[in-house]
Amino acid sequence: MLALSFLASGLGAQTEDRSRATTTPIEHLIVVVGENLTFDNLFATYEPPPGETVANLLSRGIVDRDGKPGPNFADAAQREASVRERYQVTPAGTGTLPKLPPPGTTSAKGLPKSVPDARFPPELPNGPFRITRYVAFSAPVGDPVHRFFQMWQQFDGERRDLFTWVGLTSGQGAVRRDDPQSGTNQGGVAMGFYSMASGDASYFRALARSYAIADNYHQPVMGGTGANFLALSTGHAGAYVIAGKPALPPANQIEDPDPRTGSNNWYKESGYRGGSYTACADASQPGVKAIHDYLAALPYKTFNDGNCAPGTYYLVNNYDPGYAFDGTPQPLGAQKFMLPPQVAPNIGTALTAANVRWKWYSGGRTANGIDQDLYCSICDPLTHSTAVMTGALRANLQDLGAFFRDLGDEKTLPAVSFVIPPNPESGHPAYSTVYALEQFVNGLVARVQANPAVWGKTAILVTTDEGGGYYDSGYIQILDFFGDGTRVPLFAISPFATKGHVDHTYYDHASILKFIEHNWRLSPLSDHSRDNLPNPDMRESDPYVPANRPAIGDLMNLFKF
Repeated sequence: MLALSFLASGLGAQTEDRSRATTTPIEHLIVVVGENLTFDNLFATYEPPPGETVANLLSRGIVDRDGKPGPNFADAAQREASVRERYQVTPAGTGTLPKLPPPGTTSAKGLPKSVPDARFPPELPNGPFRITRYVAFSAPVGDPVHRFFQMWQQFDGERRDLFTWVGLTSGQGAVRRDDPQSGTNQGGVAMGFYSMASGDASYFRALARSYAIADNYHQPVMGGTGANFLALSTGHAGAYVIAGKPALPPANQIEDPDPRTGSNNWYKESGYRGGSYTACADASQPGVKAIHDYLAALPYKTFNDGNCAPGTYYLVNNYDPGYAFDGTPQPLGAQKFMLPPQVAPNIGTALTAANVRWKWYSGGRTANGIDQDLYCSICDPLTHSTAVMTGALRANLQDLGAFFRDLGDEKTLPAVSFVIPPNPESGHPAYSTVYALEQFVNGLVARVQANPAVWGKTAILVTTDEGGGYYDSGYIQILDFFGDGTRVPLFAISPFATKGHVDHTYYDHASILKFIEHNWRLSPLSDHSRDNLPNPDMRESDPYVPANRPAIGDLMNLFKF
């Protein structure tokens, strides 16, 4: 059974600062996490330096250099399906969409809410479309659905052909969530991408050409921001626990993706103020059997038999943390949509136990509280942790101003820094843009490079928490019940990064944990965390699929030491 307790008394038992006792020349790791972009959404038409290859929409012939339909455009065509009684991971198809419906505005800043976006044509060819053919690169666009059971259906057993249909049918974004006739107003927004070959994201393109990227790096959970940040910090999903023991969440907070009576795939219980927990060890629970059946049919055994503990409900979407800013436990209840305090080990407690200095810097956090317009509570996963929030470690959660002050002196900068941009600079569709995230990363990298004492010993990893429901053409290795999910970008910016390299090794957010553990000689966080998985055996015959599945790399192949 999954161990849910954590003995915090051992924290700081040593006295020697082990921050510089590394296995590589990297003494400072800075992890920057934006939001909600898939690899193809950003790198669809990226062309690597000579001698390098990349798997994207352009190399697959799905689009051309200008982002127009390519010779293999039909490979990304979206189809329709039918789900009438029970949730299905791979629904029976009912045909191919004749055209792509216009992208919806959803909640895009400065636009009418939840209507077809008038900047786009009323119909688009059925497949990926270049966003900047119709709107400026710096302009906000709509926000695709990006939740757990929806992403499993979008994936559709490696066919990746239900992104649009799931957006139209599952109910997320509806004006009336209880009315399947009200529509979701998503349209074809999930199929949008940017085109580096046409001038989009020129700074990110320059980073990729100057340093290293991975084109086989994935979000760890089929779901949204909160679940994926928890996986980044713990290597696993959050659990509904009271006093450290599994408990039963309120009924309205349990996810139910079975279709409402008379509807086609309109989920019974799902939403940001609705179901987000699932008891994934229990095949009688809504939606669970379909995923178990899919796992059982895989040609390899998944991690820890699906990595689900009996009697335990896991968070697979977004709920707020169980602690207030000052460490006070938040009230729980049917209308309190938050994850109870967590007792599982995390990267903060592990680094502290090894006497390696770390901090988590969040945009919108201030010395006296938080700025709600700038701060992302579900992007601050260590605020879920009892060991962090009820003791001295809470002081390690700081604001961006503290990061830039610490950056000024190589002796004050922690060995491991997590940096979360403010909401408007996160890259998240609707309230931010890729352009804004570029500007944030540009400023951060410039300030690191301006201090040679820091830059000469540093690696900056830039990624996103998850793909935001955007289409991606890449392979996904199913590791357990929770995922993996779609590919997301990963940059390795460092004097030690292999210049212009595109690394095909299989990675997800647990790879960041594995890199930290390798570099600072730490053990895996727990028995169930994915950092226990072996490094992949990658072979030329299939450079994207590990021969020893399930397996996840430790990012070392991005560097040349």
